[in-house]
Amino acid sequence: MTSTDTTMNAITEAVALGRTGQREAARTALGEIWISLGPSGDPLHRCTLAHYLADLQDDAAQALAWDIRAVDAAHALTDERARHHDPNLDVRGFYPSLHLNLADNYRRLGSFEAARHEIDAARTHLHALGDDGYGALIRTAVDEVAAAIDARDTTVRATAP
Repeated sequence: MTSTDTTMNAITEAVALGRTGQREAARTALGEIWISLGPSGDPLHRCTLAHYLADLQDDAAQALAWDIRAVDAAHALTDERARHHDPNLDVRGFYPSLHLNLADNYRRLGSFEAARHEIDAARTHLHALGDDGYGALIRTAVDEVAAAIDARDTTVRATAP
C-alpha cells in the first residue's frame, strides 16, 4: 500500500531497489531525492532517507556521515509529524537504531571510544522499543556491536544491513 506522501513513496521504492541487490541504483535514487529535499527539507524524509542511504554505503566513513545526518534530522522531527505518516510512530523509538548505527560505524573505523559512547546511548533508549521482532532485532544488534567493540573488532558484522 502506498501513501499520499510521494517523497516517502520514492524513498521506499529506492530502498526496495537496494534490497534486491541494486545498491548503486538505490544510492543514485536516494541521492537525487536528498538533493531535492535540501538541508531544511521535511525531517521525517531526511531522517528516513539518510538512515537507509547509510546502509547502502560500502565505506564506513560514508555510512557514518549519512548516519549523522539521520540523527540530526531526528532531532528536528516531532512526534506529530511522524504520526502524520504513521500513527504508531514515536520519534524516541528511532534513537536505539540511530545510535546503534553510529556505534557500528565508529567501531568499523577503529574509533572505539566514540563507538562505546554511541552504544551506551543506544542502550539508554532501548526502553522505547516494543517487545516485538523489531525490538528484539535491535537489542540483539546492540549486544553484537558492544561485543565487537570490547573485542576491538573492526570487521563488518555478518548481520549488518
